[in-house]
Amino acid sequence: MTHIVDRRLNGKNKSAVNRERFLRRYRHHIKKAVSEAVQKRSITDVERGEKVSIPTRDIDEPVFHHGQGGRREMVHPGNKEFVAGDTVAKPQGGGGQGGGQGKASPDGEGMDEFAFQITQEEFLEFLFDDLALPNLARKKLRDTEAFKYVRAGFTSQGVPAKLDVVRSLRGAHARRLGLGGARKRKIRELERELAALKEAPEDLDAAFSHDDQIQALEAEIARLKANVRRIPFLDDIDLRYRQHVKQPKPATSAVMFCLMDVSGSMTQMHKDIAKRFFILLYLFLKKNYKKIEVVFIRHHTSAKEVDEEEFFYSRETGGTIVSSALKLMQKIIESRYPPSEWNIYAAQASDGDNWNDDSPVCGKLLAESLLPLVQYYAYVEITPQDHQMLWYEYEKILERFPESFAMQQIADPGEIYPVFRQLFERKAA
Repeated sequence: MTHIVDRRLNGKNKSAVNRERFLRRYRHHIKKAVSEAVQKRSITDVERGEKVSIPTRDIDEPVFHHGQGGRREMVHPGNKEFVAGDTVAKPQGGGGQGGGQGKASPDGEGMDEFAFQITQEEFLEFLFDDLALPNLARKKLRDTEAFKYVRAGFTSQGVPAKLDVVRSLRGAHARRLGLGGARKRKIRELERELAALKEAPEDLDAAFSHDDQIQALEAEIARLKANVRRIPFLDDIDLRYRQHVKQPKPATSAVMFCLMDVSGSMTQMHKDIAKRFFILLYLFLKKNYKKIEVVFIRHHTSAKEVDEEEFFYSRETGGTIVSSALKLMQKIIESRYPPSEWNIYAAQASDGDNWNDDSPVCGKLLAESLLPLVQYYAYVEITPQDHQMLWYEYEKILERFPESFAMQQIADPGEIYPVFRQLFERKAA
């Protein structure tokens, strides 16, 4: 058995393997710290690394040692209540006093919690652990960088690991038949002729004796057999190796539509929550999917496709007509993202405040025009108050499309990350 020891070093000349093992061991503590950190940060600081603290009790290593054994008598100073044979009552609470919990000990000494820093890449890894775009399907090949190796027959050159033994032996057998077949037939003919001579009666005339012919035949047979034996059982030209060629495989081409309500009813707190949600979504997409495009749409009474900078930092506002964003999304899909080639996703954030006459239009657009085209549509209503008309209209959509439509409510910034995980938890396609 071969044991491989990986001695790779990371950028700080420390063992990368040991760090991976350490991160796996304290995965629970790190995920908890990442979850708490993302709720406290500003939207421009959400993706940097994080300092993680682990309680001292969780880093203690088990130790095996010999017990003292035997029977011992000990005298403890300060005993004024008990004599030999008394039963000591169990302390209240099931244990001794203290326990640390980050407080100083009576003698002024103690142990700090173990703290270490995780990198930006590790932070994002734990932040988006077990998350994926739901219902992701294989679509048409598009600028893919993914490949797979497929069988492409055999070749006479290769590495030993790809040697095809059966095909090599079959080729060697054919070669031996080709090189030795004629000789073996000649040997059989000479052997029959030799046997006939040996069985024929000797001629009385010594000049016509069979001995010379027999010796000549035996010498020729021996020469031919020696030639046949010199044919190698397996030669280099017999070796055949399995050949594999690299073929591109279909990529998961996907596009995500981010629809954000920037109307006057969306307060600064509402917009900040929406931006935090979309930044999480944007980081998640960029980290996990190379071949994905993001379309940003802001809307009030009218909708407009914008770039990333304007989407997150523009101060434009106005009234509320949600259907304008849905109509623009449908128009963009028809012009640039045919569903036969793209996995289409959408995430919408709004406070739910909308013109009463427009909410039924939104429901109709979703049910009849958009949801048949998309893989998944997520709606987030940002309000600590009662649901608005748009929520109740979308509840009807949820009943009809439970697999491709989801909706959640966010009341305060602390709910952003848990809601995000609920909407994009990993599911089978």
